[in-house]
Amino acid sequence: MIEETVESTAVQSTAADTRPSKIVYVAEATAHGGRDGFVTSQDGQIELKVAMPPELGGDGNGTNPEQLFAAGYSACFHNALVMVGRRSGFDLSGSTVAAKVGIGPNKQRGYGLAVALSVSLPVLDADIAAKLVDAAHEVCPYSNATRGNIDVTILLG
Repeated sequence: MIEETVESTAVQSTAADTRPSKIVYVAEATAHGGRDGFVTSQDGQIELKVAMPPELGGDGNGTNPEQLFAAGYSACFHNALVMVGRRSGFDLSGSTVAAKVGIGPNKQRGYGLAVALSVSLPVLDADIAAKLVDAAHEVCPYSNATRGNIDVTILLG
């Protein structure tokens, strides 16, 4: 069970431990048919057709895991950004975060991901915006999960 994993796993690293100390919410989703099927969430909020994109040999007649990851990461990072902005006394109304998730073969005969986040903070000075983005990158659960595992580039525009 996911809640038990948090308490039983020991960290043998000098890196910051970004694992949750307590699970407060668990999302559940099920894939039926892999990349050419459909996905559902346990609560019924998600019922999506999944299809391989043409670039990977599919018909593109549905969403794909990379689009879902991009949607999740952009929403999560934007929330972290708004939170650190608010804590620092800044209103980030009008800000946006867009994510591009790329997939391709890796050197281990599998596949890997790369992410580019484009952050727009139109009302802030560039130095302040950069500091908030750096702080959000430390707070965001997606950033913490991907750090050291995949390349994440953050573009501030």
